[in-house]
Amino acid sequence: MSTRRSADGIGASPVRRRAQWLASLVATGAVALGTGPTVSSAAVTSRRATGSVAVLYAGSLLDVMTQQIAPAFHRATGYTLSGFANGSDALASEIRGGTEVADVFISASPSVNAQLEGRANGSWVSSYQTLGRSALVLGYNRASRFASALRREPWYDVVARAGFLLGRTDPAQDPKGVLAVAALRDAARRFHEPRLAALADSSANVFTETSLVGELQAGQLDAGFFYAVEAAAAHLSTVRLVGTVLAATFTIARVNRDPDPAGARAFVSFLMGPAGRRILARNGIVPATTPRPSIRRDRSAPRSPSP
Repeated sequence: MSTRRSADGIGASPVRRRAQWLASLVATGAVALGTGPTVSSAAVTSRRATGSVAVLYAGSLLDVMTQQIAPAFHRATGYTLSGFANGSDALASEIRGGTEVADVFISASPSVNAQLEGRANGSWVSSYQTLGRSALVLGYNRASRFASALRREPWYDVVARAGFLLGRTDPAQDPKGVLAVAALRDAARRFHEPRLAALADSSANVFTETSLVGELQAGQLDAGFFYAVEAAAAHLSTVRLVGTVLAATFTIARVNRDPDPAGARAFVSFLMGPAGRRILARNGIVPATTPRPSIRRDRSAPRSPSP
């Protein structure tokens, strides 16, 4: 569980401060990230909205959110994005416990939304929409002594070798950890490799979702389990997990009693619209077949009043 954080980022984790700092730079025009065509200042000013939209999102979206979605959303609407990345389950716990306040929640698994639905869970979420799917892949360090083997041999043979450092996230905090453990256990059964089962049960080399990429890039790991979207945004080398069809299904939901209902609507509309879907597709999220699929509703839940 993350500790309580103030809205301005004081006492926040380095990852949150990084997300807020990048969003603020984008909002003030201090950085140009080159994620789309330039919009004139007059055009932006004419439709600029006040305030920022607080979005809690799956840690696997950290890079694409801060580097691409936040600046594109700002150019399109004038809103700034105040983002916080973490494991989806951990975020749901923080919303439910009142330690984080959000306008929008993006999860890497539809089942996490159930933790926020219904009176027993505070009726924080009434409905959600599906953004798309992103395959689970094995990202590896190109400088690893096992890199050549990973490119040529089955992944399940290579990761089981002595000395191989394989990273993943915690299944109790993050749906990706659940999928990683499932991939290892399934491969152990299918290919009769007990070391894979041992890796699934091990607590070694388990990291938070927002730190796993950095551990790999720093050379602390030979490989790790990632979603295609985060691997693409971080420019990681990857191999397919042959023999599996595991993937994240990202969903987006407005949080009930959200501080900025208009901003929340604007962000959901942007990400579900053509511009947002192009960014997602470019980074390895296969969009849902329809922008607005069927959704569950908790009709007893309170909604924020329209401004």
